[in-house]
Amino acid sequence: MLRAALIGTRIADRLGLDSDQRDCVYYTTLIMWIGCHADSHEFAHWFGDDIAVRRDSYHVDWAGLPYFRFLAANVGRGEPLTQRLTSMATLFVNARGNMSQLIHSHCTSAGLLADRMGLGSGVQEALRFSFERYDGRGLPGGVRGAVIPIEMRVAQLADIAEVHHRTGGVGAAVDIVGERRGHQFDPTVVDAFVADAEAILAGPPAGGVWHAALSCAPDRHEPLQQQSLDELLVALGDFADLKCPFTLGHSRAVAQLAGDAAEAAGLGGEAVMLVRRAGHVHDLGRIGVSNQVWSKPAALSTAEFERMRLHPYLTTRIFSRIGGLEQVAQIAGNHHECVNGSGYPRGLPGAAIGMPDRILAAAVAYQSALEPRPYRAAMDPDAAARRVRDRVRAGELDDVATEAVLRAAGHRTRRSRTRPDGLTPREVEVLCLVARGASNKEIADALVISEKTARNHVERTYAKIDVSNRIGASMYALRHGLAEPS
Repeated sequence: MLRAALIGTRIADRLGLDSDQRDCVYYTTLIMWIGCHADSHEFAHWFGDDIAVRRDSYHVDWAGLPYFRFLAANVGRGEPLTQRLTSMATLFVNARGNMSQLIHSHCTSAGLLADRMGLGSGVQEALRFSFERYDGRGLPGGVRGAVIPIEMRVAQLADIAEVHHRTGGVGAAVDIVGERRGHQFDPTVVDAFVADAEAILAGPPAGGVWHAALSCAPDRHEPLQQQSLDELLVALGDFADLKCPFTLGHSRAVAQLAGDAAEAAGLGGEAVMLVRRAGHVHDLGRIGVSNQVWSKPAALSTAEFERMRLHPYLTTRIFSRIGGLEQVAQIAGNHHECVNGSGYPRGLPGAAIGMPDRILAAAVAYQSALEPRPYRAAMDPDAAARRVRDRVRAGELDDVATEAVLRAAGHRTRRSRTRPDGLTPREVEVLCLVARGASNKEIADALVISEKTARNHVERTYAKIDVSNRIGASMYALRHGLAEPS
């Protein structure tokens, strides 16, 4: 997306777009796929490995018979034949509706993050059209032509051109764009690209794209103040947690607990700030691992376990490029390291793990125990405390850091639950279940009511809080303090 943003701005220049439109193209292209992890739970439900199917989809035009063949070939990928056939039948009963629902979640979450990042209304508006097509065969609205903002028409082409250029060269990018002229892409945008494709696609070298993209950022001369940095890190943590319904609010809770524990342990103000910031972003690398792994209700295979172990490394890699956040990156990336050297991803010995790292690791262990996972129910605080103390005895967690975390957790008073927007106690229960990915049937089973009654509760709850899908409900629950485990 860094390269695509550069390509998009070069196309904007050749189209003669004004500076505001050019700036909008840059950020629209840069973050148009940022919402893809927010619907990973649903994507994995239909297609198994959400990351693999997204990668493969770049080689298919998302319309007509080829697209339906692609969906059919990927539904339930990796599952037994009978389960694949069942999923296929369910999907194709209302294929357009089911895919529109996924796309709506994607666009909603991308727009929400754009708002949290302080990007303009033009970017937020353009993101609504991420999956529309020039010929009107896109989703979710099926709008066509100039109704789609020019910034998105440019961004869509830049995205596809970047992938095919990287995998097949200039000729491949020109061919794919030409094939989709007048269908997926605006002919005017295609012609501007094809007329100077070599220059538009030129450079930077593989290792230089980060700095090249920064040099073209519209606000590159505006320093990010400390408060704005904190707000951005909180937003990134919140959106990383959308990867799985059962991690909603996890990063906020870890950051709060780890920061309080760092204070209880007597760390200085700078260290407390670093621990808190690292807590917010420690799980950002989760977005690089398929939900097929995260949502598995049974033991992971060796290959799946190795993929899972990558996520702290990915967190470190994401932040290592950013000057001034090196310490945050190190602490965040060490949240699964153990003092006896048995942790991951690097198996660091205790001597290489500082107290901030140890406190964050203990906070993650305790908070995770309080939350449900596909393979176990949520634990109560006493059971969570026993679990982390067992890990101390096993030599995995630091005893001082763990006691600081438990002391911080024990001093936190249970905040009374308010019910905003006139929600009833039952609707609050329903909202919490929806936010964590429960279906109407699962809500009915959990609350011992009929599925029809559960559906009515969901519809009334959505109407009261003015949202239309799980992503909106999740963010509402998080914003109003309703996302914590019961």
